[in-house]
Order: sequence, then structure tokens, then C-alpha cells
Amino acid sequence: MNRRHWHAFLFVLASCVGCDHASKRVAEALLAGGGGLALVGDTIQFQLAENPGAFMSLGAGLPEPVRQILLLGLVPLLLAVVCFSFARLRRTSRAQWLALALIAGGGIGNWLDRVLHDGTVTDFVSIGLGGLRTGIFNLADLAVVAGVCLLLVTTGDSSSSADSRPI
Repeated sequence: MNRRHWHAFLFVLASCVGCDHASKRVAEALLAGGGGLALVGDTIQFQLAENPGAFMSLGAGLPEPVRQILLLGLVPLLLAVVCFSFARLRRTSRAQWLALALIAGGGIGNWLDRVLHDGTVTDFVSIGLGGLRTGIFNLADLAVVAGVCLLLVTTGDSSSSADSRPI
């Protein structure tokens, strides 16, 4: 990867971390005291939730030492291994690097939140229509999901995409 692409990767990663951190602090300030907020009818709801688990509370019921090892120790190690592995690939598209930056930025955003908040992550938004509703999530979760979707789409047929030129 050339220097320009590396800078773009770092910019997207840092933007994800910064926006996630800022949105969590704003949510804490506006939603403190247990009050929630609904927009577009009840489609978008904002309410604070402290999540000791991973995405959608996965692993929240694990014993504390196991959860600490997995979420505070292995997550940053896994993110570093994935990033360095991609850096060694010769034919990685710009879209794949964007996807990786979103995944890493979201992962680091939630990891930093755990470090700062005794192992929990601040979640604050859910989306739903009628009786169908997502769990409560945050911008870091959204970045990770968007990155995974983009990576799946660009990896599936990168040979026919104009964006699949080696970087």
C-alpha cells in the first residue's frame, strides 16, 4: 500500500473512533437520567444502555475474567493482525481498504470505550418498524457492520470492479 492510501486508511479509522467517542458523550449528556427520545414516530429511538458484551450484548453473560480477556485483550490483537495481514496483500482494492478502516475504527472505538468505562460500551440507538426492532447499538457498531458488508461485497467479485485496481 502506498503512503497516500495508508493516510486515507488512517483518516477513516481515526474519524470512526472520533465520531463514535463524540456521539457517545453527546448521548450520555442528553439522555442521562433514563429518559429516552423517539424520532420519526417510534422508528428511531435513543436511550442509554451500558453493554458489557460485544455486538448486541454477545458474551455479556460470560464470567468477568473471560470477558476481559476476550474484549479488552484479544479484540485489539485481532484487529492488528487483520490490518497487518491486509497490508501484506498485493491486490487489495480501495473499497476493501475502506471496509477494513471502518471495521478497525469501529472496533477500536468500542475497545477504547471499554477501557474508559470499566469494561462496558455505551450504546444508545435502536431502529424499528412496528414490532420489529434492532437491539441498541452505537456508531462503532454501525461502522463495523458497514465495513463487513462492504468487505463481503468487494471480495465476492473484485475482478470485475473498476475499484479493484491494486493500490
